[in-house]
Amino acid sequence: MKRQWLSITLLVLLTVFLTCSTTLKYKGFDIPLPLKNVSEQILYRSNYVVSYNKDTKIPNWVAWHLTAQHTEGVVKRPGNAWHEDEEVPEPRATRNDYRGSGWTHGHMCPAGDNKWSSKAMYDTFLMTNCCPQHGRLNSGDWNEIETACRRWAKKYGDVYIVCGPILFRQEHETIGINKVVVPEAFFKVVMCLNGKPKGIGFICRNTEGNRPKDFYVNSIKQVERITGMTFFPNLPSDIASIVKEKANLDDWDKK
Repeated sequence: MKRQWLSITLLVLLTVFLTCSTTLKYKGFDIPLPLKNVSEQILYRSNYVVSYNKDTKIPNWVAWHLTAQHTEGVVKRPGNAWHEDEEVPEPRATRNDYRGSGWTHGHMCPAGDNKWSSKAMYDTFLMTNCCPQHGRLNSGDWNEIETACRRWAKKYGDVYIVCGPILFRQEHETIGINKVVVPEAFFKVVMCLNGKPKGIGFICRNTEGNRPKDFYVNSIKQVERITGMTFFPNLPSDIASIVKEKANLDDWDKK
């Protein structure tokens, strides 16, 4: 009986250790709450976390902690690096689905945030970290937001980011033999806890981006209402109200 109790105790301690190790590995990153009535497989990478949807063949969201140290590096963006994610079930997105579709591979966690590690860089080219994205959005507003996030991480020391697709209540366009869903829009929320806490959200239509309403700034709370997701759920209530309720782009680049 004593030996059995010892075994149970050791098992509990091992579970706690592994849980703590995961938390430390991801720096205690506060990922969104589990989604309701949506397919969701959580995938932990060296540099980000994915909520993958096997029905749409794209992520529900991708989350990561961007530090000032990770905004720089010597690792170059590889050519032809997009590859299937064998951790998710078939059918799944492949390079052939995108070929000739007219849509680009839209990074969620960007390659530009991961020049600090060859493994981290390679992981950003998993098909579960991208969505079909309009080429002009990819190289335009979406790229500008990514660049701004790196600027803010350098300025403040670190930021926390969650982004992903927005699917309207309509029939969705799909691409390829595996029917990868094309999102109608994308969201990104950014939080900084250094100095005065602040948060900001962005909504981008999956279009050329020529119209004023194709890109706009929202509070994180507004993005939660649009997506049905809960971001940074474990923040203390007083911090959450500051971070989630207000959004002012000018606050982020003040000297």
